[in-house]
Amino acid sequence: MRALLQLSKRLSRTLVFSSSSYSSLTSSRTFATLTLFSPDCHGAAITTNGNVYARPWFAIQHRGVKVNAIHLRPGNVIEKSGRIFEVVDAEHKQRGRGGAILTLELRDVDSGNKQTFRFGAEEAVERVFVEERSFTCLYTEHESVYLMDLEKFEQLEVPLILFGQAAAYLKEEMKVKMQLFDGRPLSGSIPKQVTCVIKETQDHAATPRYKKAVLDNGLIIQVKTSFSWFKLL
Repeated sequence: MRALLQLSKRLSRTLVFSSSSYSSLTSSRTFATLTLFSPDCHGAAITTNGNVYARPWFAIQHRGVKVNAIHLRPGNVIEKSGRIFEVVDAEHKQRGRGGAILTLELRDVDSGNKQTFRFGAEEAVERVFVEERSFTCLYTEHESVYLMDLEKFEQLEVPLILFGQAAAYLKEEMKVKMQLFDGRPLSGSIPKQVTCVIKETQDHAATPRYKKAVLDNGLIIQVKTSFSWFKLL
């Protein structure tokens, strides 16, 4: 009888220990919440069990996120009808009580063709997030620019049109940024400030404060009368 009582006490202690251990394990279990924020759109929360750093690429493997069309800006990339488009221009119009209308000029990434679409302010579109990488401009030839990848040291040829009006300012050894999707170049950008040389100025008699100046890249701009030839801007 005494042996049975001792065995019963041992079993009770074991059960109590197991219960407390389980509760301590479950109470220490972590739930990590990662909130992703993108420009002009609401944050998207992803909840994962355990340590989020164990899978750092989990959050960025998503193809895109639904956003209101009203938040789109030039340079954004969206998916529509199974195709990838880059926003070239965005124009907002208010229709009084009818709400706002957004007119987007989109460029098909594959064909390069431009199309115009209209969206309601609350209409949802799928925005695609792109990769941005740094390159060095090697040289331009005809309708192409040749770039060097600063990380992989690989040469890349892209159409000048991807830089838009900024293509006129491209120079050798200039550091530029390229936006890519699935390895395909979508658009390019140059530094906010560039150095140009004034090659020629025109008579400023008709405009006493400003005169026209021809830059080394062929562009014509307005400068103050104090600027002269071969002066750096």
